[in-house]
Amino acid sequence: MHNPAIAHHIAQNTGPLLQMRDVRQSFPKPDGGELLVLDGVQLTVQEGEIIGLLGRSGSGKSTLLRLIAGLSMPTAGEITYLGTPVTGPAQGIAMVFQSFALFPWMTVIENVQIGLKALGLPEEEIRSRALGAIDMIGLDGFESAYPRELSGGMRQRVGFARALVVHPNILLMDEPFSALDVLTAETLRTDFIDLWSEGQMPIKAVILVTHNIEEAIFMCDRVLIFSSNPGRITSEIRIDMPHPRDRLDPVFAELVERTYVAMTVQAGRQRPTTGAGRSDHLPGAGIGIMLPQAEINDLAGLIEVLDSPLYDGRADLPILAHSLRMAVDDLFPLAETLQMLRLADIEGGDIQLTPAGREFAQAGVDDRKRIFHRHLLAYCPLAAHICRVLDQRSMHKAPITRFLNELEDHMSPEAARQTLHVVIGWGRYAEAFAYNGHDQYLSLENPS
Repeated sequence: MHNPAIAHHIAQNTGPLLQMRDVRQSFPKPDGGELLVLDGVQLTVQEGEIIGLLGRSGSGKSTLLRLIAGLSMPTAGEITYLGTPVTGPAQGIAMVFQSFALFPWMTVIENVQIGLKALGLPEEEIRSRALGAIDMIGLDGFESAYPRELSGGMRQRVGFARALVVHPNILLMDEPFSALDVLTAETLRTDFIDLWSEGQMPIKAVILVTHNIEEAIFMCDRVLIFSSNPGRITSEIRIDMPHPRDRLDPVFAELVERTYVAMTVQAGRQRPTTGAGRSDHLPGAGIGIMLPQAEINDLAGLIEVLDSPLYDGRADLPILAHSLRMAVDDLFPLAETLQMLRLADIEGGDIQLTPAGREFAQAGVDDRKRIFHRHLLAYCPLAAHICRVLDQRSMHKAPITRFLNELEDHMSPEAARQTLHVVIGWGRYAEAFAYNGHDQYLSLENPS
């Protein structure tokens, strides 16, 4: 450890490793407004814990890691590392990325050494520490190999070694296992936890961004659940199970269930209601709401699975996700879309088809289109808005930029493009409107 102040702080245990107070992050929009990504984030990181950040894409989790690492500065609030404000890249905080981010022209040992060279250490110490890190993460014998010679799991081990070799106090991990196949990811998780539990790694705390609920329960001591647009910490789940953790343990299953319930609680509050005096629209729904990334084939497939005799219209989300081998970021957009369109309801970690959803499941191709058309225009304000604009124009057509510019008043350009892509797919399936990709025009094929 090369910073005497850091060494003294750790030795004396004078307080938390990291604190975030009322952190807010926004980015300017072309119209002069701001896109709020994170709002009111409070976080304290103590020595000896692994903290998981769990939430959908777009909830600002990766942005939060960049702020902690000092790669960008918050719009408001304060971040302190060992009692000192973070004003730039902090010594003692390292990151492992989803992509392996290795230099292909360098060998394994050269990739691992590069961080130590930046610290200006003696060559003998650089080599000794690099070999020790390579041995620790299980790549002894591959020091002279190039990244192209390694499997995905081995390349990610190099990424871990490169982060650990600088002896960080806090290790940031941004979905480090998501690019790996299931078996490789499980092996790497287990090896990491074994090294952590045995005290072999030179780190004091870990912050893990993940979309995988079981991964979070398997690895973390605390899981913080983020909402989206903007990202806020909505709940915290403490995991008091000792390592190694057994996925078949009823306590593990109960924690997974609690996490699913916590992640669906906002959706549950927004579930559709019927009857006199009740709301006909989801709270906050409007043309400026970013739509879930859900393809029509996946939506239809999920409806059919739920309607099958195995589930009879209702399923527990953790069990459903496990049986379909789907992560949070794959299943939730589909479930939330079905809820938005009143084809399903979400409550308490369960998803249940509505009568319209069951009608859709049992209908033929044309009837399915008619049901989807009716629900799309009734419950998706953007789709109804597009149809209304097209209907009002004499030629019943409009350039895609007409709607992109409108959406960019409410969200980032990339989010606007994604949202419009989604609603175009839904509109085409429902035959509500057509899209010419060559001319980039939306139109009503049958204005009558």
